[in-house]
Amino acid sequence: MTTLGAVEAVFRIESARIIAGVARIVRDVGIAEEIAQDALVAALEQWPESGVPDNPGAWLMATAKHRAIDLVRRKENYARKLVEVGRTLEDVPPPEVSGPGDIDDDLLRLIFTACHPVLSTDARIALTLRLLGGLTTEEIARAFLTADATVAQRIVRAKRSLAKAGVAFEVPYGPDRSARLDSVLEVIYLIFNEGYSATTGDDWTRPALCEDALRLARVLAALMPQEPEVHGLVALVEIQASRIAARVGPDGEPVLLADQIRTRWDQLLIHRGFSALSRANAVGDVPGPYTLQAAIAACHARAVRYEDTDWRTVATLYGQLAALVPSPVVELNRAVAVAMADGPTPALALVDALVSEPALKEYHLLPSVRGDLLARLERFGEAREEFARAAALTRNEKERELLLGRARAAGVAASDRGA
Repeated sequence: MTTLGAVEAVFRIESARIIAGVARIVRDVGIAEEIAQDALVAALEQWPESGVPDNPGAWLMATAKHRAIDLVRRKENYARKLVEVGRTLEDVPPPEVSGPGDIDDDLLRLIFTACHPVLSTDARIALTLRLLGGLTTEEIARAFLTADATVAQRIVRAKRSLAKAGVAFEVPYGPDRSARLDSVLEVIYLIFNEGYSATTGDDWTRPALCEDALRLARVLAALMPQEPEVHGLVALVEIQASRIAARVGPDGEPVLLADQIRTRWDQLLIHRGFSALSRANAVGDVPGPYTLQAAIAACHARAVRYEDTDWRTVATLYGQLAALVPSPVVELNRAVAVAMADGPTPALALVDALVSEPALKEYHLLPSVRGDLLARLERFGEAREEFARAAALTRNEKERELLLGRARAAGVAASDRGA
């Protein structure tokens, strides 16, 4: 590996810790990121001549912290000079030099800051991937099929919003902690979901985003080992990620759960997910929404064949999830499980009750599920219309092709029945 490649690789791995360590000194994530970038530039200038240090991460951290301390001292000196001429400046916190044991605390502070609810969901996702995922603006834009300028604006505005709101660089406690933790978990969950089933574009999955979410979830679990829902989220994304390779065919076409070759599921990720689920149940009294979803994923992972799935347990778990976090999407998923456990007729009644839900008006999976149930009831003409409607609603090209194919198949079946 070249020196340039070594610098880039180390910075990608260490950037979150460096930004977190510096932010504790300067109390501003925007300035902290700029100082971290300055340390990267210093490495690019010095390492080709001096060679890569034995501990490159520590070198970058030390360089960044020295610059941060210099910046704070300059501000303090400037403040003293202003006081001398009768003017005031907001107090600047004294520089803090943290030891190795404080690094994890700094990372935890950074996670809670980047995912602060004062920011919009899109801003939280962009800032989290930037500061904690180590992604460039271009990489984030490409992952979410968004213009580079749009992502750059989101990140800049997010930093400004945090500074304007006076968001403290700290881990909240008490009632605030629960609300902020929910935001952190939601951001990681949304990042994973976009990678697992892309909402737009030509690709059915985006594995790199799943990997970023996995990394973030694992870091959070290491930092907060007594939070059951953190382990629940880790369990969920580990088990779901195990199927990524099996979800796509040779030409990038979607492969539905019933048709997946289960020997292609990653057993290491499944076992890691099972372990995380055990930890979630061990430290928590009542399973939360992520732990319940992980338990559902575990039911699928334990089944050797699709038809071996314990659908009754899956339906029960979805019922518990619906009671905990009422949602028409959860009800739709419960209907799918009911269809497998008790047949399409009771499931169709559940789905029909959701047709008028405003939240599902543009949700393509509602007509997709309804089309599947109608096809199983041999109401192929109606099924064709539902699949066509679902295809018109989705923004993912691979999924549209799949749904149009199912619409054509239902149309052929309807013609055959009419013959």
